[in-house]
Amino acid sequence: MPTGHRVTIRTGLPTAYFRQYNQAVATSKSVTTQVDEQASLLEAWFEVDADEVELNGNAQSYRYSEGMAFLEALNQQQASTMFYGNANTSPAQYPGLATRYSSLEAGNSQNIINALGTTSSNQNSIWLVYWSDQSVFGIFPKGTKAGLIHKDFGLQVIQGTDGIGGNRLEAYQEKWSWKAGLAVKDWRYVVRIANIDTTNLIGITAAADLVTYMIKAKHRIPISKLGRPAFYMNRTVYEMLDIQRRFDVQQGGQLKYEVVDGEENMSFRGIPLRRCDQLLLTESVVS
Repeated sequence: MPTGHRVTIRTGLPTAYFRQYNQAVATSKSVTTQVDEQASLLEAWFEVDADEVELNGNAQSYRYSEGMAFLEALNQQQASTMFYGNANTSPAQYPGLATRYSSLEAGNSQNIINALGTTSSNQNSIWLVYWSDQSVFGIFPKGTKAGLIHKDFGLQVIQGTDGIGGNRLEAYQEKWSWKAGLAVKDWRYVVRIANIDTTNLIGITAAADLVTYMIKAKHRIPISKLGRPAFYMNRTVYEMLDIQRRFDVQQGGQLKYEVVDGEENMSFRGIPLRRCDQLLLTESVVS
């Protein structure tokens, strides 16, 4: 769609019958519904005085340094929105995962695992997501480009609001834009481990048993071969999991390090662990 993506979701399966020879069987079909997933436009502009850029004698290096800062800002905002985007309070945002998995009384509550934290505003979540075109996937509007788009307008004359005879400034100008959204076609392929009390993540005895909860999350997934799975957690939870992992490995557990491209990446039973610092330590209790 021009502003997002229309997803056809199967809400009911066809009926299968046992029959005898010469006995007719009634026809049946699955039940589907359509949901429109919206995409959002994330945008940032960079303008800087040309004299400031040229002051150090290396304009390209200066602009490159600023460009990296913009890339980081856009990436962090996109990651934050993927989890916490709320179209109800911020209409320009697409709905993130936390707004879709937000109640232990909802229809998808079987995929919300309660880690039993009780402190009202010091909670965190681990997410298990199976990415595929049949489960969860990223979207972008029809007729646009996927991913981050960068336009370099070069040296421009920036005009003030006074019109003819008004203020002018020579400046380098760049535009960064990213049109993206999130489609959850099958809610069964996302699991939230909610209510991890971050105040208890300072010692192994008081911390939630993260390994146990991750095992539970893995077994909530209907078909483990559907899609590319990944666990998402922030560095505080990642650190505690690493500590618990040491004891687990000593006892012959399933958590291990895999060396990929010269870097150590933790995985859990073959599922990679992704560290995302946009996952807050100050979530409210999910109830």
